Amino acid sequence: MKSILIIDDDALIRRTLSARLAKQGFDVRTAEDGESGLKAHAEGCPDLVLLDMRLPDIDGLDVLRRIRERGSRSAVVIMTAYDDMKTTVEAIKLGAFEYLVKPLDHVALDLTVSTAFQVKALEEKVSYLVEEKKKEYTIDAIVGRSAPMRAVFKLIGSVANTRANVLIQGESGTGKELVAKAIHYNSPTRDEPFIVINCSAIQDTLLESELFGHVKGAFTDAVCETKGKFEIAGKGTLFLDEIGDVSPNLQSKLLRVIETRDFMKVGGERVLKTEARIIAATNQSLRALIESGRFREDLFYRLQVVEINLPPLRERREDIPGLASYLLEKINRELRKNVSKVPPEVMKILIESPWKGNVRELENALTRAAILAKGDVVLKENLPLEPEEPKRFSPEMVSLEDVEKDYIQHVLSAVKGSKTRASQILKISRPTLDKKIKDFSLEI
Repeated sequence: MKSILIIDDDALIRRTLSARLAKQGFDVRTAEDGESGLKAHAEGCPDLVLLDMRLPDIDGLDVLRRIRERGSRSAVVIMTAYDDMKTTVEAIKLGAFEYLVKPLDHVALDLTVSTAFQVKALEEKVSYLVEEKKKEYTIDAIVGRSAPMRAVFKLIGSVANTRANVLIQGESGTGKELVAKAIHYNSPTRDEPFIVINCSAIQDTLLESELFGHVKGAFTDAVCETKGKFEIAGKGTLFLDEIGDVSPNLQSKLLRVIETRDFMKVGGERVLKTEARIIAATNQSLRALIESGRFREDLFYRLQVVEINLPPLRERREDIPGLASYLLEKINRELRKNVSKVPPEVMKILIESPWKGNVRELENALTRAAILAKGDVVLKENLPLEPEEPKRFSPEMVSLEDVEKDYIQHVLSAVKGSKTRASQILKISRPTLDKKIKDFSLEI
């Protein structure tokens, strides 16, 4: 008979859960505090432990830690009335199977218990809480208690302790780089480099050199040998932002590196090895790019060992009050201000706004409000409530050159300066686009 140990100082919860689980055929024992729970665990070696986080004698995390130190293979489900994300992370890091918030949803509890008995004992501990010395990458930097963000937190925790490649997808401003950093700085290779490359901001030929390095004389301006980002990353992490903008030629070279773990510098003949983990990110649908023939399907599956989808802010509006509070604290530190109060009518505006630029746009709006604030209150009139109308092409009687200049500028603005996407829309080559940008003195 499968056995369950309930450790909780609430007598009613012990009786309720014990009766419910006993009816399901489990051998159930109970304990009212941490020390008696540890004693019962040592005596009975239960298959599953339902552990309350707040106990009268010792902390639930300490109980979990001591259970794990014994080498026990019991699955441990944490129960708590305090929805503390930091504690959630620490519990998962220590090997907790699941984390449930009181009052318990009995359907969710039954499903968790059922699943726990189907899964083998955990062999790898998960960890994604960023170390204290990496303050900017602690769990506090990724704010959210909504269901979509809880799923993201769990994925970060599960993948951080591995070397698996990760694909992060989400709209601009959702925090893709922040998630990548959280994975890296909570991994066993946290002390290795975290290297960022924006694939949309570098011309294809230069991007290849940036990634792999080049030898002296490989091209006209190659006056000396340089290291590429794969070499610099070592055993660390290479974060490839906007991976969807990489050219097909370079996609094939990336695929080879991922498959063989080796590469050569541009113009070089010596084979170099890489142990870097790749985390890629995009605000585009790679599946749509695959269907249109602009992205390799085999590369997609190599990158998408674990996929993390970041929800846009409009799909997690319940997180906005917490985000606003966190961002204002950050803004106050940077601006040396003390703007901390958000009136209910202003918070209502923040919650109901579309935030097409997501968290980045919210931060910009709050920064503007803090700069203009005369006191410690965020005022409605200091928020950029009316979005700027996009500059539209005007069919005036002007020269063809002016029409071309205005339209190219319009396209560049629409794709946020991505030359790759702009050249695809305009159906011109990158060198041609670069020349027109220079000739017309366009802004990127």
